[in-house]
This record gives sequence, structure tokens and C-alpha cells, in this order.
Amino acid sequence: MWVHGRMMRTYCVGRGGQGCASIDCVMRFADRVALEAAVLVCASVAAARAQSSSPPASTAAAASAPAFCPSPARVANSDSLPDLRPPLVPMPKVVRGLYVNRWAALGDRGWQLIQLASRTEVNALVIDVKDDRGFVLYRSRVPLAREIGADTNRPMRHERLRAMLDSMRAHHIYPIARIVVAKDPLLANARLEWAIRRKADPSAPWRDRKGNPWLDPHQDGPWRYAAELACEAVDLGFSEIQFDYVRFPDDKRLVLDATFPLARGRLRAQVIRDQLLATRKRLEPLGVPITADVFGLTATDTTDMGIGQKWEQFVNTVDVVLPMMYPSHYNPGSYGIGNPNAHPYETIAHGLRDAHRRSATVPGAASLRPWYQDFTLGPPHYTATEVRAQIEAGYANGVQGWVLWNPRSMYTESAIHGAPERTAMQFDKRRASAAHDGSTIPEPRS
Repeated sequence: MWVHGRMMRTYCVGRGGQGCASIDCVMRFADRVALEAAVLVCASVAAARAQSSSPPASTAAAASAPAFCPSPARVANSDSLPDLRPPLVPMPKVVRGLYVNRWAALGDRGWQLIQLASRTEVNALVIDVKDDRGFVLYRSRVPLAREIGADTNRPMRHERLRAMLDSMRAHHIYPIARIVVAKDPLLANARLEWAIRRKADPSAPWRDRKGNPWLDPHQDGPWRYAAELACEAVDLGFSEIQFDYVRFPDDKRLVLDATFPLARGRLRAQVIRDQLLATRKRLEPLGVPITADVFGLTATDTTDMGIGQKWEQFVNTVDVVLPMMYPSHYNPGSYGIGNPNAHPYETIAHGLRDAHRRSATVPGAASLRPWYQDFTLGPPHYTATEVRAQIEAGYANGVQGWVLWNPRSMYTESAIHGAPERTAMQFDKRRASAAHDGSTIPEPRS
């Protein structure tokens, strides 16, 4: 057990130029007792899974076909800790998160965002596990990811991933795995039979305006691949799966230029609904929330917007729906507002009221956790005022949770409130660690 503690401290020193320059070892690994408990839990999970992978012959014979995702094993601790079952970080009552792109996670920025979350109201990080180019964050055990080289573009070392997830757990930061589904040019090029086809030449893939093929949402293969990556992510320590690009391309040329031989008369919204339901069923044994990103305007538009996202069709297929309500993405005149981007509070308020109204008619509708805009796209330049206005509009309309989006993962920190309870929690942890080491009790972090 103490060997693991020494290993992590050695890692911190050895990686000083990449992580410790921006966040000290205490912040990254919390107190030694909590860290070693986390390492013990992870080791116990692995041991339990290893045992369960070779059941007695009689049990194996009696069992039906294996589940798509094996249920995470309960961890029996030899210490006084209660038994634990993944997810190791429970969902907060109110999730307030930030998006962490793959490059940010690989660099110093990942540690900086953990530090930011540890001292503010932010309590969750949405981390790219598979991005919209098809690249996986780390070396994967999923055969298809390895076959197509999805995990070979500067993958994160597993030691670093383990350190980040353990640090997040120690600081009660909820780790969410973002997995892009239909926009995956790497997979579409490797599996052309899964790509959207050209109507003029069905043997060739349809391509978007950037020349990239898209996966056909009718095909089961892309969804199965995303689910396999989700199983792995939870096994590694992520506590929630968030699927993005669960849709058809947003391109008007699709109607004239593409063909979908597997449609069989189904509307696109029905296809997306069916695939989300099937994916949620596959992942049910994991026991973690399954969530989905959708266009923000789906809360108001009564069609499927040509992308297969119709509110009443998808809102009860997952545990949480995350409408991307970026004011810059609403057309002039939306909700009677000349420039929605210049009126973030009013734009968000209108969108959320529509979302509540439509969800009220659907049994089992998911809870809402909107994405808000922390970037500038057209006038005006977004500052803390505009970012905070969106958050306050959510609060005023009964939506407490949120996630901020910035494509570079660079956030307006002055828009994020401090959290006294998190500062107090960090002081308690550092005091416990100091007492364990017999050193002087540290002062609270300001």
C-alpha cells in the first residue's frame, strides 16, 4: 500500500515540468491516506474482475449469453471503509462542469482545471474520451480502436490517467467521459460500409463540406463501438457517459445527395431514438448515468431539424439531456430577439421554458443540464457578464446544473463563483494528511 503512495509521489516529481508547475503534489494527489485508499479500490476492482472472468464450469454452462458490459464488481475492503461499487465518484446533486478537450487533458491545462474545480463551484469535468476526429484519449483495450489506430495519436499514458482520475476523486470532482458517435472520420474511412452513402454512387461515401465522411446512424456498428468505449471508460474510473453527435449531419445537401438503405421507412428521429435506447440498454449493467448532447434549438423547434433530434423522441431515452444553448447559435429574431447573442439571459430563459413545457408531456423525461457559451462568436465579445447571465437564467428557470463550453478549454474564471465548502474540505484533508505525517498543520488555502 505504501509502495503505491511512493510511486505516485515519484510520478509527481518526475513529471514536474508537465503537471506540478501548475498544481502542487498535495493538490494533485490529495492526502496520502485518501490516495492509497483509491489505489487499493482500483486494485481490488481489477482483482474482483479477474476472478469473475473465470467462473466455475457449472456456472458458465448455466449462464446465458454474456452481457454487453459486465456489471462492475463490488469491492470488499479490508479496511473500515464501506463496500464500494463504481462509479467511485457519485453524481453531485447539482452538476456544474467544464469541458476538457483531449489536448487540454494531455497537457498542463488538465491539471489547471482540476485545481480550478477544487476551489470553485465547479464539481465536474467533461473529458474527451473520443473526440470528433475519432481519436481516443488513451491506449484502448477495445479491439476496433486498436485496429484502426484510434488510440495512437499521442495517447495519454495510463499512469497519468490514473493520477488524474484519482486526483478528481480525492477532490470530489465528477469525471464525465465524452464520446462522439456519428462524427468519426477515422472510423468512417476505415469502415466504409458504415459510412453514409452517396445517392449518385452508393459504393462511395457521402462527404461533408470539409471532405470528411460521416457514419450512418442507421448502422449498429458505430453505436456498438461507442458503447464498448463507454464500458472501458467506466472500468477506468469515469462516473458518467456523455454521448455527443448523436445525430445526422447538419447539412442541407444530405436530402439530395445521400442514401440510407437501412432506413426502411423510418424517420430520422425514430432512428436516433431507437439507437439511444439500444445503447442505454447495452450499458445498463454499468450502473452509471447515460447522457446525450443535443442541439439547443431542439427545445423550441417542433421538427427534427433534419438531424434526427426531436425533443419528444429523445428526451426519455437517456438519464440527462444536455441542450447546447449557445446564444450565438440562434438566428436573429429567435424568440423575438434581434440579436440573441447579445441577450444571453433572455435567450436561455426562452429555451429552458420551452424545454420544461415539452418535457412535461413525456413520461420519464430526462433531467436538464444545459451547455452554456464561454466563447466569443460574433458580437459582442463574451465576458464574465455574458457567461454568468446564462447561468443565472438557468437558476431563474429551475435549472441548477450546467456545463460551460469553450473549444480550447480556456474559461472565464471570473464568471465562476468560489465555493467556501470546497475550500473548507481541502483544509480538512490537508490537516488530516499533516497529522498523519506528523508535520505542522497547514494554513487554509486562500
